[in-house]
Amino acid sequence: MTQSTRETERKYEVPDTGGFPTLAALSRDGKGAEGRTKGKNKGKGKKRAGTGSPGLSLVDGGVHDLDAVYYDTADLRLARSAATLRRRTGGPDAGWHLKLPLPGDDRDEIRAPLQDGVPERLRELALSRTRGARLQPVVRIRSRRSVRDLVDADGTVLAEVALDRVDADSLCPEGGHASWAELEVELAAGDGDPALLDRVENALGAEGFTRSGSASKLARALSDTAADAAGASGAQSAPRPASGPRPGTAGAELHAYLSEQVRALVDLDPAVRRGLPDSVHQMRVACRRLRSSLRSYRSLVDREVTDPVRADLQWLGGELGAERDQEVLAQRLREGVDRLPGELVLGPVAARLQAWDVTKSAEARERSLAALSSPRYVALLEALDRLVADPPLRAGASRKAAKALPAALGEEFGRLADRVDRALRTPAGPERDAALHEARKKAKRLRYAAEAARPALGKPAKRLSKSVKSVQKALGDHHDGVVARDALRRHAVAAHAAGEPGFTWGLLYGREQAAAAAREESLPKLWRAAARTRPRKA
Repeated sequence: MTQSTRETERKYEVPDTGGFPTLAALSRDGKGAEGRTKGKNKGKGKKRAGTGSPGLSLVDGGVHDLDAVYYDTADLRLARSAATLRRRTGGPDAGWHLKLPLPGDDRDEIRAPLQDGVPERLRELALSRTRGARLQPVVRIRSRRSVRDLVDADGTVLAEVALDRVDADSLCPEGGHASWAELEVELAAGDGDPALLDRVENALGAEGFTRSGSASKLARALSDTAADAAGASGAQSAPRPASGPRPGTAGAELHAYLSEQVRALVDLDPAVRRGLPDSVHQMRVACRRLRSSLRSYRSLVDREVTDPVRADLQWLGGELGAERDQEVLAQRLREGVDRLPGELVLGPVAARLQAWDVTKSAEARERSLAALSSPRYVALLEALDRLVADPPLRAGASRKAAKALPAALGEEFGRLADRVDRALRTPAGPERDAALHEARKKAKRLRYAAEAARPALGKPAKRLSKSVKSVQKALGDHHDGVVARDALRRHAVAAHAAGEPGFTWGLLYGREQAAAAAREESLPKLWRAAARTRPRKA
C-alpha cells in the first residue's frame, strides 16, 4: 500500500554562525520566540496564515536522527529528471519515499512501508524515468534534524522549519564523502499558504540564510561526492549532444517543443497509473502533439528515425484513448439525462448508464495500464529519450525558423482546407460524418504545429492556433455527437430487449441529431474566419 502527499518546501544555505534562525521578523514584538512551549492545538485546523498574520513563533519539535539510502539507475536517470527514491529509517515518516517534481516549490511524495527491496508500486511509478533500468543504491545520507514548528497565535502549525547536519557517502566505487548544514522550510500539509514561504524567506534573509543552489540533498550529495552523471561508478550515461541546434533555426524551435512534450509525457505517466483526474487526457494530448509535430515538420527530421516513433505514439494514444473516450461519452450521456425534466425520464435510465459505465470504464482502465506495462511502451520511452538527446535533424533544420516554419504551416493549412471543402460538399449522413472527422484530425495537427511555431513566429502563429482551435472544437463536438448517437441507439436496443421504455433514449438521440445539424451549419463561418489566418510564405 502506498500513500501520497504533496509537499511544498524550500531549502537554504546556513550561514557561518551555524545556529537555528529566530525568525524574529515574524513575531509580533520582533524579538523572536525561541523556547516557547508547544501549542496545544498543534496539527489541528490547518488554518491559513495571511500576509498580515501577527504573532508567528517557533516551537521546539525535537531532534531526529535520519538514515536514508537513495536509489537510482547507474546513469542517474531519476536524479536527472529531478526525482528521488529513498529508503529512510528514523523520524516520524520512516519508509520508502518516491518524490516527483511539480511546478514551483511543490513535489508529490508517494510513500510505502519499509521493506528490503524497492516496492513494486514505486518501481512502476518511476518507470517513465528509469525506462526499466535496474535501480541500485547510489548515496547514503545521514542527518541529525532539529525541528521547530512555526505556529500562529492560536498554536496552529503553519510550517516546519528543520535544521539538518548532513553526512553523505557515495555508494559508487571510489565515491567520496561530504558534509554540510542546510535549512528546510516546509508548509504544513493540507491548506498551507504558499505566500507564507515568501515571508519566511524574507525573515531568513535578514539572518544571513540564502536559498540553496541544490534542489535536493541527493543532488548536492552527488555533486559534492563526485558521483555525477557518468559517476565514479564508471557507467556510461545516455548520450547527450555536445551542443543543440543553433538558436533561431527551425531545428532549435522543433527540438524545444519536442523536449517539452517528452517531459510532459514522462511526468504524466505516474499520474495516469495513480488514476489522477484528467491525467489520461493530458498524456494522450502529449502523444498527439509529439506525433503531429513530427508529421508536420517531417522535412526537418530523418523520417527513418521518426516514422517508427510516430507509429508507436499513435499506438499509445489509441490505447489511452479507450479510457478517455469512455470518460467523455459517459459524461455527455449523463449530462443529457440531467438536462431533461423528470417527467421525460422514463424507466431505469440512470441505473442502466451507471452499470454500463462501470463495466466499460474498468475495461478501458485495464487497457491503459496494460499499455504502460508493455515492452513496446518502454521501447518508446527509450526512443523519445534518444530523440531529445540527439535529435535526428536534416540539413533543412538549419534554416531560419522565420523562413522554414511558415512553409510547413502553409502545407498543413492546405491539407486542412481540402478536407473541410470535401466535407462541406458531401451530402448529410454517415459519409459526411466521416469526412468531418478526418477534417477534425487535420485541424488538430495544424493547431499543434502552430503551437510549436509560436515562440518563433509570435502573433501570426497565435492567431492561427486560436482560429483553428475553434474549427477543431466544433468538429470535435460534432464527432462526439456521432459517437453519442451510436451509444444511445445501443442503449435503446438493450432497454427494449429488457422490456424497458425506449422513449428517453430516443429523445436524447433526437437532441444529439439537432445539435449536430447546428454545428454543421456553423462550420462555414468558422472556417472563413480561420482562412483569414492562413500562413503566408516569409
